[in-house]
Amino acid sequence: MFKGSCLCGSVTFRVTGNLTPPSACHCGQCRKQSGHFWSATNANDADFELITSDSLRWFSASDIAKRGFCSDCGSFLLWKRTGSERISISMGSFDDPTRQTLARHIFVADKGDYYQITDSIAQLETS
Repeated sequence: MFKGSCLCGSVTFRVTGNLTPPSACHCGQCRKQSGHFWSATNANDADFELITSDSLRWFSASDIAKRGFCSDCGSFLLWKRTGSERISISMGSFDDPTRQTLARHIFVADKGDYYQITDSIAQLETS
């Protein structure tokens, strides 16, 4: 089981199933919301449980997905594609080590001009 929360602890969750190897998303929306690129894993909806969520708010940044964040501290926690049975979860929101390893960089065509990707992990122009 994996547990996580926002910075202030107003939103807490647990994942009882497996996590996918995380991706680092370099798209413009993730960069604007997180301040840099955003690294996330995902899990089946059935394996994801919100424990406390009074301050969880959803923002529809596009017509294909919404982004979950804490309205108290501003932590960007979740990403959910419309109609999907999976949810993406910020790697930085987990309380304990997940033992996951970054698997890919996505949307590298949109990455910021102020940094280079210098590791040997796969780089995808989109997702």
